[in-house]
Amino acid sequence: MPGLSGAERTTTVVIGTGLPGLAIATELRRRGVDSIIVDRLESPGIGQSFQKPAPQRRDDTEAASIQERNEILRHLRNYASSHHLDIRSDTSAVMLDKMGPDAEASLHRWAVHTPDGVLLADHIVLTRCAHSQLRRMLTDLGISIGTNLVATMRAIGIYLVGVGELITPTPKEVLRQAKVVGRAISAKVYPDSVPAVLTGSFPALPAAAI
Repeated sequence: MPGLSGAERTTTVVIGTGLPGLAIATELRRRGVDSIIVDRLESPGIGQSFQKPAPQRRDDTEAASIQERNEILRHLRNYASSHHLDIRSDTSAVMLDKMGPDAEASLHRWAVHTPDGVLLADHIVLTRCAHSQLRRMLTDLGISIGTNLVATMRAIGIYLVGVGELITPTPKEVLRQAKVVGRAISAKVYPDSVPAVLTGSFPALPAAAI
């Protein structure tokens, strides 16, 4: 794959700088896992440019209040600032490639192309993508999906936070997904002894949000 000599390396690339992206980046940081967060919440294509995602149907009866969401965002942004998370709001992910069977791929399974360069990572977290588009992506990779889409994606190092099959998850559900994914990634990064979760301002979220 051309152009990888100057690529930047990290453990996880989070695609999306909104609430889901901040939530999983915060959870990873608390677990001692490094990540780079880039903008552009769009659906992935393997070896092709990101395409505009199909809109998800929002269930207003399940959506949390704007005030609750803003409060969660405020806490997450404060944590990101105080812990110097690597958030690149001006950098967009434009293409996602699966690494080939060589020495480079033994360390990093994915290459995220951006206008500023290539990011190599073993884990990718997507924060907005329709399930139908994800299934097409796996089919293009020649991967048998079966009945469990999430399990299939995790097996190749791709995780979902803030993504619902038919409706947009509530902020409370996004936080739950971030905890689950953060725990799964940290268990792979530290298979023998997962480090203690770091403390910070994030746990001070209002009781209703957790």
